[in-house]
Amino acid sequence: MTQTAPNPTATTQTADPRRRPPRRLRPASALRSFPWPLGISALPDRDDAVNVAVFAPGVGALAVVHEIADGGWAQTPLAAVEDGVHHGVVEDLAVGARYHLLDEEDPNGTLLLDPYARGLAETPTEEGPAEEPGTEHHERGLDVGPVAAVRVDGAFDWAGDVAPRTPWRDTVIYEAHVVGLTKLHPDVPEELRGTYAGLAHPAVLAHLTRLGVTAIELLPIHAHADEPHLAALGLTNYWGYNTLGFFAPHPGYATAASRAAGPQAVLDEVKAMVAALHAAGLEVILDVVYNHTAEGGKDQPARSWRGLGDRTYYRHRDPHTYEDTTGCGNSLDFSQPRVVQLALDSLRYWVDQCHVDGFRFDLAPTLCRDVDNVFTQRHPFLVAAAADPVLAPVKLIAEPWDIGMGGWQTGNFPRGWADWNDGFRDVARTFWLSDQAALDAGRPGGSLAALGGALAGSAATFAASGRSPLASINLVTAHDGFTLADLTAYDVKHNEANGEGNRDGSDHNRSWNHGVEGPTTGHRVLRARERTQRNLMATLLLSLGVPMITAGDEIGRTQRGNNNAYSQNTAISWIDWRLDERARRMLRATRRLIRVRREFLADQPADYPRIPEAHYLHWFGTAGYPMTEQEWTNPHVRVLQLLLGSPDGTIDGLLVINGSANASHVTLPDVGFAVPLGTGADDSPTGLDAAAADEAGRAGFVLRMSTDLPTDHRQDECWASDDVFTAPAQSITVFRRD
Repeated sequence: MTQTAPNPTATTQTADPRRRPPRRLRPASALRSFPWPLGISALPDRDDAVNVAVFAPGVGALAVVHEIADGGWAQTPLAAVEDGVHHGVVEDLAVGARYHLLDEEDPNGTLLLDPYARGLAETPTEEGPAEEPGTEHHERGLDVGPVAAVRVDGAFDWAGDVAPRTPWRDTVIYEAHVVGLTKLHPDVPEELRGTYAGLAHPAVLAHLTRLGVTAIELLPIHAHADEPHLAALGLTNYWGYNTLGFFAPHPGYATAASRAAGPQAVLDEVKAMVAALHAAGLEVILDVVYNHTAEGGKDQPARSWRGLGDRTYYRHRDPHTYEDTTGCGNSLDFSQPRVVQLALDSLRYWVDQCHVDGFRFDLAPTLCRDVDNVFTQRHPFLVAAAADPVLAPVKLIAEPWDIGMGGWQTGNFPRGWADWNDGFRDVARTFWLSDQAALDAGRPGGSLAALGGALAGSAATFAASGRSPLASINLVTAHDGFTLADLTAYDVKHNEANGEGNRDGSDHNRSWNHGVEGPTTGHRVLRARERTQRNLMATLLLSLGVPMITAGDEIGRTQRGNNNAYSQNTAISWIDWRLDERARRMLRATRRLIRVRREFLADQPADYPRIPEAHYLHWFGTAGYPMTEQEWTNPHVRVLQLLLGSPDGTIDGLLVINGSANASHVTLPDVGFAVPLGTGADDSPTGLDAAAADEAGRAGFVLRMSTDLPTDHRQDECWASDDVFTAPAQSITVFRRD
């Protein structure tokens, strides 16, 4: 819906600028204005006047249409223009007032949003408010037609808020959606479910802290809009990857009380959520989408950036076609300095004003493409982020691929960044799912070599960029794709609810249904699925690198086979907190794996595993001797022992991994002899010096846990080097060696 500028000849008073209220044309103030900072900024000692600066290189004359104290609307021109920035002093624009931008030479009088707006609100009409209490409208994206920018006040009582600043090596990330995490939680009051305040509720915080995660990574909470094709299907953009404002929180995730009070209350609810998470020791990472906007294609109405400077803000293939490296139709042009500035200013705002601890960048290569649309490690955006005193200390995580030429860049981001490791995901799924399906069908599986590299933190992937395994964000699942439970229950996607004929979503899932597609009551199949889920979770949490768990995987959440639930603001996407015994077993296993990981790391030096000298990985076969090249590459060899630790640590860990269809007798390694160098999966040294070898030979092993339930009941049993342990089929068993 296109917004229309107010008509100065109309006589009917209304709160809706689209109803053509009286307009007051105000001359430029005599006060001096400035082209910086962009957006609205207060003037010293002038509560009734603000400086407004807008980068609008495609506009000849820009004005601000805004609410004033008597309830009417005024239009104030931004008379000064410097290097494409229109600026001026606007009087009587109070906190809480709505405002729009207007190209005074636009014959259509289209009202535009300020790219730097700190708050967005849907404009009420004479028929009533944009959303009635009790409706589900607040969970949708904004209806972009009647949206207005709103001036908000940044003041907030943080009451001594302290960022946890968890080191990368101790970080365990939990990816979640504000609505999906809390919508069905029985211990969260109904009025708080699906909201920022609900996420901050003690019941949710207790689950996260008992689970043992250290950071929550939230799917986009920037204000976003629904795409037109979804509205036609009666669906919404649930995930929120369609940004309408890079500085404004999405009002639909706030409580009804905050929405009724306005954008200031919405922002305060976000800040209170962050403070509560910090008080619980949890970092807050935001998933951010700077690669495209909600304005859509050339046939869609201008909403902000296109009306202000289409040729500058967006990358063009030709005068009539946007370049598309995102699949969304309009890639922002990060070869333009002002676009880089927009992203950096937004990031600094969320750190300074909202105290967030990091960001995950959707389709990050689009942000790092030069004037020739080529990804470069030394892109100004990357250089500026690394040098910025506000951004350099926070966690910066790249989704290191887009759909443009040269878009796959896993391992190629510079120091200071971590990458989502799709290679780890694919290897873990292949070993425990695709290979197991092959074995079940009587075919050979794959070799151990790829799994060894993944367990070692994909060192070869990140070495070229000068980074350690801590640059690897290891994942098996994410919001996009099958859940952990669905990986074990479906061979193919089932996205019928999305209204696209099941054509959307990936067909390459590396999943295995264990012989039955979808739900089943067969106990054998259910037990096998549970064991595979535990194996995948153990591989994730016991590997070098930084693990990321998708919310609900710890209790076996299902999306009923939907691997592209972006449009499902329904029970398909919401976590069902009614736990049966299978869910409780998965939750117990996940908690214990995180605890084992934490206890192991606590006994390693601070540099573990950031520098090679601070850690070792020793690989052994079933006979207790170092792995040979033939064993690494032989697809019939599916059993591996990994001893990991540090020369300066006080404990070692031993993983016994059996990826075969049968139990295997494994001789626990006698590490009291010198191990030949260069036989590790990551080509790291595997030898021990004489003193360490002698000490190792005297030590024994204590069984800590196993993904095989009968073996897990033998927890705390002691084993000596050279003892023979029967490794159950398709299992991981963890030993501790003091």
